[in-house]
Amino acid sequence: MISVEFVKSSLRWQDCPSPSLPEYSFIGRSNVGKSSLINALFNRKNLAKTSQTPGKTQLINHFLVEDSWYLTDLPGYGYARVSKVERKRFEKLITQYILNRKNLVNLFVLVDSRHVPQKIDMEFIEWCGEEAVPFSLVFTKIDKINPRDLQEKLDFYKQELSKDWAELPKIYRTSAAKKEGGVEILNWISITNEYLKNNRVKFNR
Repeated sequence: MISVEFVKSSLRWQDCPSPSLPEYSFIGRSNVGKSSLINALFNRKNLAKTSQTPGKTQLINHFLVEDSWYLTDLPGYGYARVSKVERKRFEKLITQYILNRKNLVNLFVLVDSRHVPQKIDMEFIEWCGEEAVPFSLVFTKIDKINPRDLQEKLDFYKQELSKDWAELPKIYRTSAAKKEGGVEILNWISITNEYLKNNRVKFNR
């Protein structure tokens, strides 16, 4: 079993753990299944807190994996059932973290595979591109859609992204319920960490 432990929750990016290890963050629209996917990655039930109420994650949550890298659970964006002040706070917290966290290797942007591209998802993806933030797309809940419809949704996303992107980001298909796609994500992280190690990449600066 992969060793993973909760480190801390931070209200500000400045309060996050020392940026000395490679870091991989998970983010998505509220209720996209982010916490469930994180739990499924490590075969744990309550590592990341899940809830039927969207917007449960309101802080930057750090987990130390194999004593060698951080997984970060970020607040969901676009949750309407909070005040405008709270939404602004979430947006500021997210953007400042992403732009200032020097050891952030990749941002896994989660989207619900059952829906066509949502405006808020596309706007966030476009922002990542404008800010040169490295990211991958993770399609969640693929067990809740038939393969043909899933492929249609993936193709539609690719078509939309191809309008503005010369090269498409890496795409993963996942199901927390059936524990699908997690191995591919963890394998990519492992390969990337090995590359960083071999090239003696240092983050703490």
